[in-house]
Amino acid sequence: MDLDALRIFAKVAELASFTRAAEQLGHPKARVSTAVQQLEGQLGTRLLHRTTRRVRLTQDGELFLERAKELVADAEELQAMFQQAPTALRGRLRVDLPVGIARHIVIPRLPEFFAAHPQLALELSTTDRRVDPVHEGFDCVLRIGPLRDSGLVARPLGRLRLINCASPGYLRAHGIPRAPEDLTAHWLVHYSPTLGGQSPGWEYHDGERYRFQPMGGQITVNSSEAYEAACLAGLGLIQAPVLGLQARIDQGLLEEVMPQATAEPMAVTLLYPHRRNLSQRVQAMLDWLARTVEPMLC
Repeated sequence: MDLDALRIFAKVAELASFTRAAEQLGHPKARVSTAVQQLEGQLGTRLLHRTTRRVRLTQDGELFLERAKELVADAEELQAMFQQAPTALRGRLRVDLPVGIARHIVIPRLPEFFAAHPQLALELSTTDRRVDPVHEGFDCVLRIGPLRDSGLVARPLGRLRLINCASPGYLRAHGIPRAPEDLTAHWLVHYSPTLGGQSPGWEYHDGERYRFQPMGGQITVNSSEAYEAACLAGLGLIQAPVLGLQARIDQGLLEEVMPQATAEPMAVTLLYPHRRNLSQRVQAMLDWLARTVEPMLC
């Protein structure tokens, strides 16, 4: 049985699309379709239901998929046994990172990763949207905040410290808040992943627990870049990870306020689809990301 055909079938099933599978594998769509048809012919059963709108597994396809994934993983592991040198790792990785961590931590250090693994290629998604690692074909994703994914392997890395900031112009116009009770006279730049959602307000520790204080504000954004830009423009206070704001503070473009009333540090976690055996290239990326990000965490 053709190992490449198993790999193609698993990718089509994972993405529920011949077109997207062809794009990720770098194959012509016709080759992907032919490989699955030939595999079905060999097995004497239909593995996928195909319609103009979607592709889904048949009952036999569901049974076959898990075994096919195991066979592909076993073959990759067997091949890797004879590729001891790090430079022997080859193939394509697909990774999703939050915008801030990608921009300030990971991308500046990617040259060292490629120097160690010159035959690897990386497809890097940077977004604040919560991608679906399985259906969108990611080898791994890095998440900030609480986890809601089921069926994924989680590797906790630490927590990201948050600070409170405002622009000098905003503070000249509205004054400097010293304590949570001062916030009634201030604006907050609201952040909501989905516009139309409700922002809980200002988060701080009251000595016993973290709580939220509702605040007014003239703008709600749904991306970390817009969040920082709104603060720089003097539209209100923000609470955000220190790694993206420290340079702005050093430049005098932002000022830290109320250091005693910061939000709870946010969990940082690597997630990847559950597989019995990870390929060495994915394991190399997971380990490198962990080493790169962990020094920035608390």
